Amino acid sequence: MHIALLDDAPATGSDPPSGQAPGVALRVHLHLRGAVQGVGFRPWCAQQALALGLSGWVRNDAAGLQCEVQGPASALRAFTQRLRQSPPPLARIDALEQTPRSLRSDETSFRILASDAGAALATGLPADAAPCADCLDELFDPADRRHRYAFINCTHCGPRFTITQRLPYDRPNTSLAGFPLCPACAREYRDPADRRFHAQPVACPVCGPQLALWQPDGRPIAGVDPLGEAARRLAAGQILAVKGVGGYHLVCDATQAVPLQRLRAAKQRASKPFALLVPNVASARQWANIDDDSARLLASPAAPILLLPTRPGVAERHPRIAPGLSDWGLMLPAAPLHWLLIHELLGRPDGSAWRNAAQPTLLVMTSANPGGEPLVVDEAEAVERLGGLCDALLVHNRPILGRVDDSVRRPMRAADGKFFAPFVRRARGHVPDPIELPGVPADAPPVLATGAWMKNTVCLTRGNQAFLSPHIGDLGSAACRHALVEAVERLRDFLGVRPALIAHDRHPDFFSTQHAQALAAEWGVPTLAVQHHHAHAAAVRAEHGATAPTLALLLDGVGLGDDGMPWGGELFRVDRRGYQRLGHLPTLALAGGDRAAAEPWRLGAAVLHALGRGEAIAARFADQAGAGQIARLLARGLNCPPTPSAGRLFDAAAALLGLCPVHRHEGEAAMRLEALASDHAAAPWPDAWQIDAGGRLTWPGLWRRLADASLTAANDAATAAAAFHTTLVAALTDWVAHHARATGLAQVALGGGCFINHRLRNGLVAALAERGLTPLEARQAPPGDGGLALGQAAIALDHLLAPAPAEAMSR
Repeated sequence: MHIALLDDAPATGSDPPSGQAPGVALRVHLHLRGAVQGVGFRPWCAQQALALGLSGWVRNDAAGLQCEVQGPASALRAFTQRLRQSPPPLARIDALEQTPRSLRSDETSFRILASDAGAALATGLPADAAPCADCLDELFDPADRRHRYAFINCTHCGPRFTITQRLPYDRPNTSLAGFPLCPACAREYRDPADRRFHAQPVACPVCGPQLALWQPDGRPIAGVDPLGEAARRLAAGQILAVKGVGGYHLVCDATQAVPLQRLRAAKQRASKPFALLVPNVASARQWANIDDDSARLLASPAAPILLLPTRPGVAERHPRIAPGLSDWGLMLPAAPLHWLLIHELLGRPDGSAWRNAAQPTLLVMTSANPGGEPLVVDEAEAVERLGGLCDALLVHNRPILGRVDDSVRRPMRAADGKFFAPFVRRARGHVPDPIELPGVPADAPPVLATGAWMKNTVCLTRGNQAFLSPHIGDLGSAACRHALVEAVERLRDFLGVRPALIAHDRHPDFFSTQHAQALAAEWGVPTLAVQHHHAHAAAVRAEHGATAPTLALLLDGVGLGDDGMPWGGELFRVDRRGYQRLGHLPTLALAGGDRAAAEPWRLGAAVLHALGRGEAIAARFADQAGAGQIARLLARGLNCPPTPSAGRLFDAAAALLGLCPVHRHEGEAAMRLEALASDHAAAPWPDAWQIDAGGRLTWPGLWRRLADASLTAANDAATAAAAFHTTLVAALTDWVAHHARATGLAQVALGGGCFINHRLRNGLVAALAERGLTPLEARQAPPGDGGLALGQAAIALDHLLAPAPAEAMSR
């Protein structure tokens, strides 16, 4: 038995001619769908067939992967068992169809056929994966021909989504198309026993991409080893722009104060926390408290940034990394280049033990997206937009075809001990993995959803799977709006579907709404306007396959309500036909309108006004220009729209406790309030809330406690912050339980960005469970606006499959 390689032979759509082969019992045709291209599945099939003595063939097609195997029944059973139980590490099988075929008497080998051409009707592509252990062994082996080669990869690791232009996943459709294989790489590519057998990005120093170090103005720095010189500059306190997997990072030594100060000034980022790169889990444990579940997630092929609690004293010794916060965002190397920089900074240690030992290296690894715009991905753009922010650029000539930021997750553990790590941002390492939609038929028509304004993503469905784009960001800039357009086009190119309906936010002024309407006009399909918080609820319900009615507790910053007012603290009854607003949090006045969202002291002033203490506003916030004027606006009710926003409630609490009168970055007040409470326990304030017979929630006692909290000692403010959280949990639990009894519903979808707060989330999950209620949470998409498009898409599918008049559909 041998394996024949026929990648240059034309693909055919017909089965091989049948016949009876002596001694052969069975022949079977297998059709696989899912993430089955780009993960080494074809070579895996060939290797298994060789080991089991089977003949046949395998090829990629527009729907996934096809394979025919022929041989003794016992060998065929072993083949299919291995297929289900131990496929390639990065593979994901969503569907497997098995069909008997007639035997072939003329077949003596197993062949890898050329891929079928055509649109990617039902196939998938895996996400980018961090370097595997085998590649790292070679990377640091002086005798290996890929020693210190920054683009090492194999079928078990490396770039996928970011280098692929279209499917099927073959080298001509990737950014490696311009790098012909040298003889040595070609031999590996064609050797069934090699780990790089049919690894599309395979390359080496002879035939593959190369690193270079540039001056900020784009002039090459000649006569230096780019890695060695880059490490020398980092150690000397310089800032580098480094081209990574899905875009550029700005990198510096996080233990040095001067580059941190320079980086904050250059990015105009006074306090927003920086992400940090460490070599391994042991190194991460020097800085943060990491349990075993978090360690496994940190070291997973996705290599996400994890928001982790720092060890005692760490945040205080390094106050410029995440000012006012107790959590740090840590990640492990996501690319060989990251490993090589660390290796250089450590002085090129020998062997492999250093890779798992605690090391002192701590690098800022922050996204190179000046002004919140999309990641920089190419060299010309890097020189133009980053040249003024860095001292040098570490670049390479492998194009990035898919712009993807780092994924961010926050590990949590509720009272029941279960590990949970919701997404703050879903991107590299997880895109384009689909989100399964239980209960949706496999032949459901495709829909497109364009998200909202903040933390934008878009979503396209194919059958019973939803595909979220990478994180795009806020749509305030032309570059981000262009990124949204680009994301829609890229998803359509990958999935090969034409949406039957386009869903968007109800707000008419959002670019996401306007682009949805423009696309609908171009394609001749209807649009569907979806209420913001309904989409939050639907996103969670979609993940869990909820078809029966549920409650939904929705806590976020803002979303346009049915009454044209800003909502943000909602309790809904939701089913597949629509939603009913059962109640909302007590409202606060947005003193001065939208500006209040950026200046929490205005929310603190609104609390004082609600308590009848308007005369105290000017003195309480004397350091804020216009405090007296705001007091007068509140008294007269001018430009002070009411909102039940949970996000604004956190802002008010932070302002009244003297933490954050003005936001320097989005969410700062709530983050600092949570951090202040992190090491303190406090019981709920008594008599802080009431629920009337109709289920209306009020909490003047909560406001009064916040206004009266002593600010004479830091510990008093910390205790008050802890009590605020526990009181909020208790009040919300009572409120939800009241409506659960009234409606007879026991499941509660928890949606909105406030559920990234671990104290709020953990407390509510435990308290609701104690009342006999079942919380449903966002697990595969962010609970905040980054998952909103998933909910819009789910509602659009419900309208196509079970139309209802709950939302406004138009042509």
